[in-house]
Amino acid sequence: MSKSIDLKPKFEYDEQIAARFLANKGGAGGLPDFLGIRITDVGPGTMTGELTVRPELMTGIGNMHGGVLSAFCDHMLGCVCYPVMKKGQWGATTEFKINLTAPVTQGTVAAHAEIINLSRTQAVVRIDIVNEGRRAAIAQGTVTIRDPR
Repeated sequence: MSKSIDLKPKFEYDEQIAARFLANKGGAGGLPDFLGIRITDVGPGTMTGELTVRPELMTGIGNMHGGVLSAFCDHMLGCVCYPVMKKGQWGATTEFKINLTAPVTQGTVAAHAEIINLSRTQAVVRIDIVNEGRRAAIAQGTVTIRDPR
């Protein structure tokens, strides 16, 4: 008989950092604020965010630009790590891949980010993007984690 292996990573979780993400509803400044990214839920190793589809985020043929969805994924990729990193550490996206699976034309885009693996120096994160009840994109990436200098 084979034993079940629990592959879910275990996290130390800072509820104060998570609460700050929720209180700011994004509020990171720069591109995330321009895009209108709002953080809607934070848990140990998970984060959900939303983005409203607006005309200035669309291509000439009426679909949300893939670069907007990529920026949304990149933002979620890094942010999901902060509540589980040690105090003073910082993270930066090292790489990510995105599959754009359906066009986004209206409504709200929701992203669910989940840390798949976490070590002392890196995290691997998966992000699912949903729009109007269907998966619009799937991304996976790596965040490099650094200790303060």
